[in-house]
Amino acid sequence: QVQLVESGGGLVQAGGSLRLSCAASGSIFSIYDVFWYRQAPGKQREFVAHIFSTGIIGYAGSVKGRSTISRDNARSTADLQMNSLKPEDTAVYYCNLRRGTYDYWGQGTQVTVSA
Repeated sequence: QVQLVESGGGLVQAGGSLRLSCAASGSIFSIYDVFWYRQAPGKQREFVAHIFSTGIIGYAGSVKGRSTISRDNARSTADLQMNSLKPEDTAVYYCNLRRGTYDYWGQGTQVTVSA
């Protein structure tokens, strides 16, 4: 079993930056693929970024060029650095770990970007 805790969200003005962090416990972090998703009120859950256990990285087009995903297997953490934030980035951001049939989610961290 894996437990995940997201942190780093908050209220920022448009153009600002945040660094979101996902801290994992309960298993060997390095074997999992890590995904960040976000969900705004009344909207579908949206893929943001991933970093696989192999190190392969991908981003949604909406955040590409403004965001950087990384992982530190020694600390069992994965971060999402978000720059040049826009009001449309406002959402609850969730960390997700996957490996085979295993699928774990954190509680989410709120990001609010004011115009």
